[in-house]
Amino acid sequence: MDSVGADGSGLRWLVLIYKVPAEPTRLRASVWRKIKGLGAIYLQNSVAALPHSPAAERSFRVLRNEIAEMGGSAYLLVNDVLAGNAEIEQAFNAARDDEYEEIVDRCQDFLQQIEKEYTAEHFTYAELEENDEDLVKLRNWLAKVEARDVLGASGKAEALSALQRCEQVLDEYASRVYAEEGESR
Repeated sequence: MDSVGADGSGLRWLVLIYKVPAEPTRLRASVWRKIKGLGAIYLQNSVAALPHSPAAERSFRVLRNEIAEMGGSAYLLVNDVLAGNAEIEQAFNAARDDEYEEIVDRCQDFLQQIEKEYTAEHFTYAELEENDEDLVKLRNWLAKVEARDVLGASGKAEALSALQRCEQVLDEYASRVYAEEGESR
């Protein structure tokens, strides 16, 4: 089963309708985090949707089982959208664009951190390693968002560009660290 609707005009969507016990509140928070982590959007309270794919279906099936184990209930549907498909796709892309925008913001933070290293003249391997780890986290985060971005949100290009700028600046910083560390020996 693919993600194209029966009429070929729109996506098929997985829809998870659920109810979790009111207490403890951590259960609701846990479900919310998992749904957001999958990249699903909320159509309304306790109704989440993802474009249909085998991987998305597996994830929603697992979550449905977890909700049942919490003492809640959940229903998983595969739907064609009869009306409002464009709005659902826009909401899904807006969610991805928000994630891409957050990555761009974190890239700006990363660049400011490198600038601080220059200002403080901290050109050590320890600082380089710390910044390299931060860049790896940014790359991994971008990869997760890209994997969820099955509809091609517009913010991807800006996020890729921001990450490339971070990589370039870190490479320049690394060269300075190598030069400084080489001089101190």
